[in-house]
Amino acid sequence: MTVALPIETERLVLRLQQMDDLDAIHAYHQLEEVAHYQFWSPRSREELAIKLAEWVEMDGSDKASGKLCVAVVLKSENRLIGDLFMGVSDKEARQGEIGYSFNPAYHGKGYASEAVSALMELGFEGFGFHRIFGRCDARNPGSYRLMERVGMRREAHFREHAIFKGGWDDEFYYAILEDEWRQKRKG
Repeated sequence: MTVALPIETERLVLRLQQMDDLDAIHAYHQLEEVAHYQFWSPRSREELAIKLAEWVEMDGSDKASGKLCVAVVLKSENRLIGDLFMGVSDKEARQGEIGYSFNPAYHGKGYASEAVSALMELGFEGFGFHRIFGRCDARNPGSYRLMERVGMRREAHFREHAIFKGGWDDEFYYAILEDEWRQKRKG
């Protein structure tokens, strides 16, 4: 597994997270609108500091877990606007999972699509994945439309499969295979 960071796109830099990112990540992790469909509630600065210390250690170097947490920085403002996660879900079958959170002040500008596309390229090229999947609450169109924009297809709709924040949760699974991703890039 080769993890080459930072990655530069046209407008963004994807780099490893660092403890200095605490205030920038807290600015949106404390918001209900960001936490609403996540497995966590709005985070206090203290709670986030503990999580960030864990994420900083997730640099993709542990071949057993293969977890990677990435900061998304807008070049023009040198401002952290989001965070990404990639992890190995099945090493033998070369399956990876992605996740993301973005500051809502930067929604609607294509930054998330640009960042997730770059992360998927890292997954296929650096991690050697055969398949990458993501999942989201079925009530979160921003998330599932993002996965569709980057070429993923809906593979499953789990109806009322879990109790989530006090109610039944429907969840969508999206995925893309390595050969589909390569075709899309030729496209």
